[in-house]
Amino acid sequence: MDSVDPVDQAPAPSSPPQPLPLEGLTVVAVEQAVAAPFATRQLADLGARVIKVERIDGGDFARGYDTAAAGLASHFVWCNRGKESVALDLKDPRGLDVVRRLIAGADVFVQNLAQGAAARLGLDAATLCATHPRLVAVDISGYGPSGPYAGKRAYDMLVQCEAGLVSVTGTPGQPVKAGIPAADIAAAMYAFSGVLAALVRRGTTGRGGPVEVSMLEALAEWMGHPLHHTIHGGTAPARTGLAHAVIAPYDAYATADGGQVLLSVQNDREWRRLAEQVLGQAGLGTDPAYATNAARVTNREHTDALVAQALGALGTDDALARLEEAGIACARLRDLHELAGHPQLAARARWREVGTPVGPLRALLPPITLPGGAEAPMGDVPALGEHTEALLRAVGMTDEEIAALRRDGVAA
Repeated sequence: MDSVDPVDQAPAPSSPPQPLPLEGLTVVAVEQAVAAPFATRQLADLGARVIKVERIDGGDFARGYDTAAAGLASHFVWCNRGKESVALDLKDPRGLDVVRRLIAGADVFVQNLAQGAAARLGLDAATLCATHPRLVAVDISGYGPSGPYAGKRAYDMLVQCEAGLVSVTGTPGQPVKAGIPAADIAAAMYAFSGVLAALVRRGTTGRGGPVEVSMLEALAEWMGHPLHHTIHGGTAPARTGLAHAVIAPYDAYATADGGQVLLSVQNDREWRRLAEQVLGQAGLGTDPAYATNAARVTNREHTDALVAQALGALGTDDALARLEEAGIACARLRDLHELAGHPQLAARARWREVGTPVGPLRALLPPITLPGGAEAPMGDVPALGEHTEALLRAVGMTDEEIAALRRDGVAA
């Protein structure tokens, strides 16, 4: 028998997880609502220390949007885990001085104050980067710092309308806004990726620099398909509810037990399989009225009626099973309770608990997974001003100075 080197049989030593990619970086954010808080939450999820500067009179106004999350605002819980909260009056020079001291030790600064407010405080990206060359400073606005809309107030639904999203969402008779704050999220994710890009550049040049993101421009980019369809093809895609404007069948269909199943036929081979294995009418696969996608779109009403008749005789689970067996892309139309219990999220162990001022609440792990790396910290959602005293001490303030700030309503 050949001898075997015992080293060859030894199990490979387990390596400790790699650190989170932004560990050791500090972010200071003068932020409110969704766009900036959601961007900085992504940074916190990747290991950055995020210091959230809030107003003393109620803090980030998203704290008051609702009380649905066990007494806390659902928007705030979603966007603000893993942060430290300091409550300051920035109109008082002493409060502003604290923020400047925090920024002096930071790697990233993010703000989404009303247009012009940051510049009046000297907290705009251009001013800060001139003073701190290694700082990455982000200005998030509704419409950008120039142009006729620069000073216009911008909220998510308004920007959805200005960006044309509402015009392509809904039914033929009724345009509707997206059910999520799409403009805020778009701006947040471009701010997040802009910070990462600027940090990479800083690693090679030693300099940070400004990052500028507007909600309108972010959402306009997301409108790429209908925009190009319109400016190059001459007509805007029709609003079709859950249907697809240029593919058929691609819609939701009722099932016998009250559910709804969505399916998408992407090519004519799939249509032939659907016709034979689900509709039970193999001849439809070669019938000139249905054999091509162009024909099916022209005859959408009849195409949908054929699919609806077949699926309407089946329960939801049976319909999905038959579609899967036929190799047809399909999905169950779920509500939010069903999303919270989604078997795929459960199987992949995506749920965690985060601490909040009212106790632990369920939250999803961030969608960026780094195999072999440390898990996202999923830190606590802070109470307003929870870290004020610790942060004031960290920037060198004495007990007497801190007491004076609290007495005068500059810090809370």
